[in-house]
Amino acid sequence: MIVPPGPALTPPVTPTEPIVVLTTCPDEAAAARIGRDLVESGLAACVSRVGPVHSIYRWQGAIQDEPEVLLVIKTVTTRYSELEMRLKSLHPYEVPEIIALPVIRGSADYLAWLGAAVTP
Repeated sequence: MIVPPGPALTPPVTPTEPIVVLTTCPDEAAAARIGRDLVESGLAACVSRVGPVHSIYRWQGAIQDEPEVLLVIKTVTTRYSELEMRLKSLHPYEVPEIIALPVIRGSADYLAWLGAAVTP
């Protein structure tokens, strides 16, 4: 059976759409420092620290199996580039995970707060 292609997975993004950015940190201290900096600088409305998580990944030809702390960063698309640069400058990893995901739906009240909490 041939299935026709569905709609694009990524909806068009407008500059102020909310996004969630994920990164992992080596420990709670680094995660707390980075999260606080992103909120204090106005680059993120909220940063949630989740951990410990356990990551298995390939790095420099070897399989690593390490505890980490996941940061779930809530921001808007207009601040992404600056947030990415800040994360790279603050992060202790040589190549930090920085992944942005679109927010397809959410509570209107929460999304309004998020947009207002991220400074232009």
